[in-house]
Amino acid sequence: MTKDTLLQVAYQAAEDKKAEDIVVLNMEGISLLADYFLICSANSDRQVQSIARELMEKAGEAGYEVKSIEGFDAARWVLVDLGDVVAHVFHRDERSYYNLERLWRDAPQLEV
Repeated sequence: MTKDTLLQVAYQAAEDKKAEDIVVLNMEGISLLADYFLICSANSDRQVQSIARELMEKAGEAGYEVKSIEGFDAARWVLVDLGDVVAHVFHRDERSYYNLERLWRDAPQLEV
């Protein structure tokens, strides 16, 4: 399975749980952390956790290993490291504060 397939799985998982403002940044050649960042928002702590759980579950079902997860209990910014794809699930109040799209503005946005 490819990193593009993993990206599709992650995107669909976020979309299935009604994530808002889903953005994918192509990090190839920009960051050594991952090839893609998936960034999305949720309206509540519970929805943040639901999206993160779905990302982990769907990635596992597709045969991908979840490398790590951070911030799950606080549910304000959950980072799900899937290797080639790192998903950032923000509570809507936190997303504008951290503004990863601006921080990584050199990364092209992808349409998925």
